[in-house]
Amino acid sequence: MSEVIWVGLIMLIVAACAFAPLGCMLSAYAKSVKSSGASKAEGDVSVLVPGLPEDSVLKRHFLTQLQSEIEATLFPRPTDSMLQRHYDALVAAKLENRLQIIGK
Repeated sequence: MSEVIWVGLIMLIVAACAFAPLGCMLSAYAKSVKSSGASKAEGDVSVLVPGLPEDSVLKRHFLTQLQSEIEATLFPRPTDSMLQRHYDALVAAKLENRLQIIGK
């Protein structure tokens, strides 16, 4: 019975990775995080995303709320560490996609 559950979870992760905006290219995601991290240090994040509040506390709450909305639409967070990394990458990709949509 547990083998069926594991195979199902693996298939779900593969499907989520295949249909994610960035696909399975985690290196591309890491590059986008580094480039956005550099702009965060300069304080130009509000220029990249006009709907993002300028105040640091409001920005943090806005991003947390957005992440909570995304996680509410997904399956529950897995307990396995490897699956958690994939889940976090999926949430981060969806968050990045949502911020790009807001910025347009």
